[in-house]
Amino acid sequence: MKTIIAPILLIFVATSLLAQSERIQLNLNGEGTSLHMIFNIGDAHNYPSFAVWAEEVDGTFIQTLFATESVATGVYPFKPAGNLRWVKGPGEAARPAALPYWFHKRDGAKTAGAELPSPGNSVPDAYTGATPKANAHLQLRADEKLPEKVRILVEVNQPWDVNKFWTNAKYDNDIYLTSCQPALVYAVTVDFSQPMHTYYLNPIGHSHPYGADGLLYTNLKTFTTALDIFSEIRLILPE
Repeated sequence: MKTIIAPILLIFVATSLLAQSERIQLNLNGEGTSLHMIFNIGDAHNYPSFAVWAEEVDGTFIQTLFATESVATGVYPFKPAGNLRWVKGPGEAARPAALPYWFHKRDGAKTAGAELPSPGNSVPDAYTGATPKANAHLQLRADEKLPEKVRILVEVNQPWDVNKFWTNAKYDNDIYLTSCQPALVYAVTVDFSQPMHTYYLNPIGHSHPYGADGLLYTNLKTFTTALDIFSEIRLILPE
């Protein structure tokens, strides 16, 4: 009898978790490739900023697929009040350390000095949404059909997540203090000529600690809680 109950219980738990996920539909008028992404939160999840985008396998940026509202608009729940103080917002702020790799990619793959999203230069509403509070199921659609081979990337950052290496005294730079452990970058390559149903995104590096450039740094040995913002990021190709 136990061998029958166990599978049924697993199915029930999986169904319950899916039901609890926030479902977010984006770019409803897009005519391109559909992608579904599952973000399961980890123990360190605390309303992080993140962005999802597509690029060619050679690294050429294609388009943003999703960005959380704050980084997409440059308006954050806390606004700077001077002398390293923040007050409850919302308020406009320039935070180049939030998601530097994505900022530079979307701005023509600049090596430095990327233009940040702002109220006058925001990511279109079709690709943005509030930061999910729990597990999230994002239904994404590209503007046009994606190339046969494409990379899907996610950059995520959670402010003020210090650890023994990334302390609040590591750099004499105010911008760094809104980040501490730098933004993490996850990626996976999809070959639509030989598609799989499910892909798992893995961390491939991190961004510059205070957003001074758009390079990818691959040493993750000093990262701790930042690696547990999401316990799992999955990409699912619709049948």
